Amino acid sequence: MRRVFYYILVSFALLTGCNPRLAAPQLATHRKYIFGSGFSNDTIQLNEEWWQMFGDTTLNRLVARAIAQNKNIEIAASRIEEARHNLVVTRSTYLPSISGTISAEGKYESATDNIAQSYKILPQASWEVPLFGSLRHATKGAKAAIDYEVWQYRGVRLALEAEVATTYFTLLQYRQDLKIAKRSSELRREMMTLIDSLYNYGFASGVNLEQARSLLYTAESDIPLYERAISQTLLSLATLTGDTPDMFINIGMEGSAAITNDYRPYDIAIGVPSDILHRRPDLMAAYYTMQQSAAGVGLARSARLPSITLTLFGGTATDKVSRLFSSKGWIADAMASIAQPIFNFGGLRRREAAAREAYKQSLLAYEQSYIEALNDVESALVAITTSREELMRYAGLVKSYRNIAIMTYSLYRNGLSGYLDVIDAERSLYSSQMQFENLVAQQYINYINLCKALGGGYWVEN
Repeated sequence: MRRVFYYILVSFALLTGCNPRLAAPQLATHRKYIFGSGFSNDTIQLNEEWWQMFGDTTLNRLVARAIAQNKNIEIAASRIEEARHNLVVTRSTYLPSISGTISAEGKYESATDNIAQSYKILPQASWEVPLFGSLRHATKGAKAAIDYEVWQYRGVRLALEAEVATTYFTLLQYRQDLKIAKRSSELRREMMTLIDSLYNYGFASGVNLEQARSLLYTAESDIPLYERAISQTLLSLATLTGDTPDMFINIGMEGSAAITNDYRPYDIAIGVPSDILHRRPDLMAAYYTMQQSAAGVGLARSARLPSITLTLFGGTATDKVSRLFSSKGWIADAMASIAQPIFNFGGLRRREAAAREAYKQSLLAYEQSYIEALNDVESALVAITTSREELMRYAGLVKSYRNIAIMTYSLYRNGLSGYLDVIDAERSLYSSQMQFENLVAQQYINYINLCKALGGGYWVEN
């Protein structure tokens, strides 16, 4: 009875020892975001197709096209299938293996001048019994690898969606900048024509004429700058969607004015900081990397414990082919062996120690990913909040500069103001219009960055 009790205690100790204790992540989850006072703390409810909140059908079409055709998406999807195949391979390692040999042998004996013949058909089944959680740890690691690739796929997809949206709004900004440059160029050409006429009649100086020309040349020199920027942005869009550049020549031409005319603040529920733990693809990928490392520690621990191998031989052996399947030719054998690592110069112990360090690294990487995720959300919130106020001020500034330009030009025509005042007013108006368009486009991009920082439209229940 004591011997049985002793074996039970030893077995329990071994089974307990094969489940190593590992540190859990230390995450400081706060109740709310520091800069989220102007946003709802309700649970994040971003739609999976979150970019549709902008209400732009062209953008919707571009993102759908990119998801369907981008090669990086296909690569990420293929990696998921590869991980699933590897799970089957991992499990098969711990299942019985069956093999068979067929042999024919002839041996010449000079003493009797005979040839001894031997024919064998020998199937063999071998199974290394997965004791002490080795199968469980290996399966856990393989499943974590699948989940890792799934979230990597979602991360690649979210990054692609955000990049397409950012590139699209950048394109709209450049098209609107080009319109402003062309419109300013036309107005300045009309002004230069007027100054030239006044100069011919002695009502304007040569300096005024050259100043008018310089204003015109400034606006005209910006036109090829924005045309080049538009072409390069179209090339970027084509690359993202997996298309040739000629398919996007007219993209954004009709919607460029909408970037400012249809702009409005968007109400996005940002939830609480802990929500992103289950939404952000990079965080979830880091979490499953940690799970793979934990499984690696378990496997390294199992390698230090005993292993049992069962082997079964069976088949037929005879000296004549005609007797291979006779009842007298059958043979069978079974064998069980126990192997216990005794001394290997600390290799197995060091391997477990290395696996523990790998787990520690993955745990720290997960904690760091959470800190960076919080920073991404806070940065996006700050950008949206401050830009919203800046946009309101700049809209008023553009309106004031437009009024100043109109009044200054009227005063100049009536001889009540110098042409230098006209130049300053025109330059200020042109610069403020460009800056305002850039701010509006950047605010769209700030919302894109917020959606990306919150993890897009993906959600996994606890």
